[in-house]
Amino acid sequence: MEAARPTGSVRGRVPTGAFPSSEPSAEAAPWTADELVERLRAQGTRYHNLHPFHVRMDAGELTREELQRWVANRFYYQRCIPLKDAAILSNCPDIDVRRAWITRIIDHDGTSAGTGGIESWLRLGEALGVTRDELMSEERVLPAVRYAVDAYVSFARQRAWIEAVASSLTELFGPGAIRVRLAALEAHYPWIDPAGLEYFRDRLVLAPRDAEYALGLVVERCLTREQQDRAVSALRFKTEMLWAQLEAIERGDTQPPAPT
Repeated sequence: MEAARPTGSVRGRVPTGAFPSSEPSAEAAPWTADELVERLRAQGTRYHNLHPFHVRMDAGELTREELQRWVANRFYYQRCIPLKDAAILSNCPDIDVRRAWITRIIDHDGTSAGTGGIESWLRLGEALGVTRDELMSEERVLPAVRYAVDAYVSFARQRAWIEAVASSLTELFGPGAIRVRLAALEAHYPWIDPAGLEYFRDRLVLAPRDAEYALGLVVERCLTREQQDRAVSALRFKTEMLWAQLEAIERGDTQPPAPT
């Protein structure tokens, strides 16, 4: 049975003021498809693989405790990804898009017990020495990580579906970072069971597929300059959310012990 979640959190509920805003650009001429793609890809310079925590991970400089803190906190993000994708489905009126997008939920949740990306992350946690019960309880999730992830889910629920699709385009930058991370974990942390790294191997296949489809949607549907600006702003918001998670994870728990 799943452990009870902390009572102080309502997943996905954050003030709307946490979301990015972009000045309307209705008067400006729209970018060409190539120009839009260029501006979206430019957000890769803000991707979280460049955060000092990931740089230290890739250099083999993290302690076991730091890796365990990372895997426990990132699990909250992994667990909420299907909620984000379900929000996109619920807001999208296009049946063809819904039929395609639902595969993301299936990939992450699996089709039965013991399958899917969340299960793979649980096995990663075990390989790093964090039990399933610890991960599922969310007891190690830092407040700032919870806030950042909940903001992302709320963004997908409350913004136009195509903006939420655009926010997912960090997958454009993921495969390159994952290749480096996978090699680093195997080379620098020999105490990690290689079988626990399957999540990253799977993402090397799934992320490019998902990114290609999402990028095509954004280019096809964002035709005015205002829509294009909002798409770029959504992707920037996602990079900031991922960066904020690592800021908290790097610093660790600074709160006094909870009262008993």
